[in-house]
Formats: sequence, structure tokens, C-alpha cells
Amino acid sequence: MPLVRLQKFLSSAGYCSRRKGEQYIQQGKVRVNGRIVTKLGTKVDPEKDRIDIDGQTLTPKKSLIYIALNKPKSYVTTCSQKHRKIVVDLIDIPDRIYPVGRLDKDSRGLLLLTNDGSLHHQLLHPSFDHEKEYDVRVATPISDSDLRKLEHGVTILGEKTRRAAVQRISSERFLICLKEGKNRQIRRMVKKVGNRVTDLKRIRVANIKLGSLPEGAWRYLTQQETQTLRASLRS
Repeated sequence: MPLVRLQKFLSSAGYCSRRKGEQYIQQGKVRVNGRIVTKLGTKVDPEKDRIDIDGQTLTPKKSLIYIALNKPKSYVTTCSQKHRKIVVDLIDIPDRIYPVGRLDKDSRGLLLLTNDGSLHHQLLHPSFDHEKEYDVRVATPISDSDLRKLEHGVTILGEKTRRAAVQRISSERFLICLKEGKNRQIRRMVKKVGNRVTDLKRIRVANIKLGSLPEGAWRYLTQQETQTLRASLRS
């Protein structure tokens, strides 16, 4: 990391304004590697130098990263697993990021990854009520009555699933929108009505859409997407 002026670091770390930082330096309140620094314009390396102010050690504010990935089949939604293909291997950036939720190995489609712990928690917690939409193909034609059962909820893992929005696409294909995320939920739901999922693709999480992103490719979320996503979780 390039050297930066000490007062600029105090500001970028979120401790104070740059001007206030200059005052703290001149008042002898700032230490660099244990030594008081009073000279304005002193430069530091935020990754190597220890900067303390009034006994508090400051760390650089990390840049928050939000990524949409079109996960292919056979990739495992985890950060590390020996002898398996994992989703983070598809994203070539130096920063450490984490998948938000899971798509099982045999499923594909939209997966969000981030280093924003707050957003990660909100997207995983069921109380925030965000939607996840899937394109589902099944082994045999599915009846209207079975689609209604999926819509109104079926019992899996000892609990009845929440009401879902279901839209038929063809005799063997439909869209389903969930507001929960039980383990292998859609596969279990379809099995409950006597059918079997042959292809499962997630196409939307809250306001973030998969769109035309190629399989195996990724992109950064736009600022507008991130702002809208945060606003939807606060509402």
C-alpha cells in the first residue's frame, strides 16, 4: 500500500475529519509505532505501521465488495474444501469474500458474494423477508394441483414451507419465488408432490437479477443495485 499522510489516514479510517486529525497530531495525541508524532505531513503505511490515537489502534477501512456470480453445476458453495471445485475459485480478486447462502452442488445460477458482514447477515436471516426466485425443470409434467400445493406450502423437514409465488412456464417447467431457504428446499418440495427436479437455476435474489451473465462469469454489483438492496432490507 502506498504511503499516505497521517491526517488523511485518520480521516479515511473513519476516526475524524482531516482537519481535526491535524489538530490531534499537533496536540501529541497520535502515535506511530509507539512514538508520538506531531509533525504534519508525516507519511505512514497503513498496512505496516501501527497508528494509535488516545490509546485506540486504528485500522484502514476496507473497501466493501459486492459480487454476482452465475454458479455452474458441480461447484460447491464454500470458501474452502479439499478436492472439490469451490465458487470462490471462479472469482479472481485478492480480497477475501464469502458466499451469501448456498446453492447446492447440482444447482446453478445467481450467487451473491461479499465481505460486508452486515449485509451478509441480513440476507441470510429469515426475518428480513427478501425474495429468491428460481427457474425449475422437473422430470415429468407437473399438474396445476401440485403447483398449488407448492404455492400454499408442503411439509418438509418437519415444518410447513411458507407460501410461495409460483408461475407455470411449460408442462415440466415453472418459476417459484421463496422467502425462506431451507436445506435443498425446492428439491424436497418437488419430491413431496411426487416429482423430481432435473434442473434448478436461481435467477434473482431480492432486486439482483441474473440476467444475461454467462455461466461461470461474475460481475460487481452496481452502486444502484447495492443501494436498492440495502434499502429493501431496511424496509
